[in-house]
Amino acid sequence: MTTHAPQAAHTVTLPGSLDEAVAALAAMPTAVPVAGGTDLMAAVNSGLLRPAGLVGLGRINEIRGWQYQDGAALLGAGLTHARMGRPDFAALIPALATAARSAGPPQIRNAGTLGGNIASAQPTGDALPVLAALEASLVIAGPGGARREIPVGRLLAGLDLLRPGELIGYVRVPLLHAPQTFLKATARTGPSRAVASVAVVLDPARRSVRCAVGAVAPMPLRPFDAENWVSSLIDWDGERTLAPEALTAFGDYVGAACIPDPAPAVTLEGTEPGTLPPAVLHLRRTVATLARRALGRALA
Repeated sequence: MTTHAPQAAHTVTLPGSLDEAVAALAAMPTAVPVAGGTDLMAAVNSGLLRPAGLVGLGRINEIRGWQYQDGAALLGAGLTHARMGRPDFAALIPALATAARSAGPPQIRNAGTLGGNIASAQPTGDALPVLAALEASLVIAGPGGARREIPVGRLLAGLDLLRPGELIGYVRVPLLHAPQTFLKATARTGPSRAVASVAVVLDPARRSVRCAVGAVAPMPLRPFDAENWVSSLIDWDGERTLAPEALTAFGDYVGAACIPDPAPAVTLEGTEPGTLPPAVLHLRRTVATLARRALGRALA
């Protein structure tokens, strides 16, 4: 596996179908599934993980594409970032395509997969806030051909975890046919790793704006109050425009909701308001700017 892993995996299985992969995991509970390996191999090389076996998913063609199903796109978990960044996919789900194009250098985009981005649940995963804003769901494959579906937010929040022998097979994304945007800010030392990211989706059918903020917390955050407030200001039957002041207020609302002020400090003379460190205040302003620009672009 790697020159830095003296205790490498002893068994490598290469199933040809999703159900075969599930059966392999059920037969070898200590094995780890691997697709692109962009997160897994980093953990192995750093000594954080020593899998006893690997179940490779690269030969499962059924999860490497997508199909249309009941007004939604059923995306295979094996879709790579590079594939999602192509124009035909961008016409389908623009925000997810934008996130995929920004997911790192070419070697990462060519190997990393949508399912791996979700399963590893790294806070900086670019696809995660987009999936949260789109209110996507996961189709989980289990032993014996079983399938169950859960909202992606429940998995990322740890409210519904993968059970032994289960794999993420597909991601169901509602097709809104409406504007959607993704923006992110990166650090100077890591041009592709997000310091903060924002996805904004317009849903004319429900007359709502959906927003999700990534990288600032262990999971994407949905500022529901900010969403409801700005949705009430939009003329959904007209031009769907907002004044610059409303866009700025929305950004500030999102920033404060995702990075709130600390609890008041108790002193000998009473309670005094807490203050955020300068770096955290800067991060809040970054989130506010991203949210303002993302909504402005979606409305434009």
